[in-house]
Amino acid sequence: MPKNVLILSNDKPESKDIKTRLVKYLKNTAVLVNNLEVDPDIIVSIGGDGTLLSTFHQFKSHINTARFIGIHTGHLGFYADWQGYEVQELAAAIVDANGESISYPLLEIDMELTDGTRHKELALNEFSIRSVSGTMVSEIYIKDHFFETFRGDGICVATPTGSTGLNKSLGGAVIHPRLDAIQLTEIASINNRVFRSLGSPMIIPRDEWFELKPQVYSNNKNMIVSIDNMAFSDKIISCVKLKVANERIHFASFKHTHFWDRVKNSFIGLSDNEANHKNPDNYLK
Repeated sequence: MPKNVLILSNDKPESKDIKTRLVKYLKNTAVLVNNLEVDPDIIVSIGGDGTLLSTFHQFKSHINTARFIGIHTGHLGFYADWQGYEVQELAAAIVDANGESISYPLLEIDMELTDGTRHKELALNEFSIRSVSGTMVSEIYIKDHFFETFRGDGICVATPTGSTGLNKSLGGAVIHPRLDAIQLTEIASINNRVFRSLGSPMIIPRDEWFELKPQVYSNNKNMIVSIDNMAFSDKIISCVKLKVANERIHFASFKHTHFWDRVKNSFIGLSDNEANHKNPDNYLK
């Protein structure tokens, strides 16, 4: 069976141009392109991290069989291994690909709403719940054991790859994705002689889980629930269970940037010596 490759891009002209060129390079090869009647083997996302997150949620029913590839045209392509000028090289790699991949943990979100309905979701980066106005109050359980009553602006629970996003801005640790763990960080918790919470990030393994039970008030519609890059104000949660998912996302590994190189490139940047070593032409400038 020939490989079926789905190619998606955001609306930026640069992204659309890269998509057109990639389709052109894959033409007259043994690869099927954008055949929606066949399950995808490879899903290419062209844009920034937001584009890849949207692509993940659109095709999350295929995460057990498809491999993802990111081409970076955004501001911070943490998940993208390829640049726009490497399109021809990428096309050749897709044609020759043998199915090798690297996988990352996902977050399973099991929500029970106040209307009695239940919704299960997956997140690549994080789940967060926060108050738009007023103090959010929520009981926090770890593996069915009551841990604390949180008061503050909100709570974030992140995957290892998501640990570099909202979690990091809240003072959470950056976790290598080889660890099957999730991390809870508090958003502006209230800590005084009356109300206390741990105040520090908490990291738990695969065989444990967090359970949040927010207090429900008449103004709970001022609560925002976010799953990756999607936000909802109509999901009034009475209880949510968060754990490492059984499913994992798979990225094609024929070119895959080391995790700590991603972190350094995203938040520290290259030194002059490293930049010159990576691009010898810089020495001429």
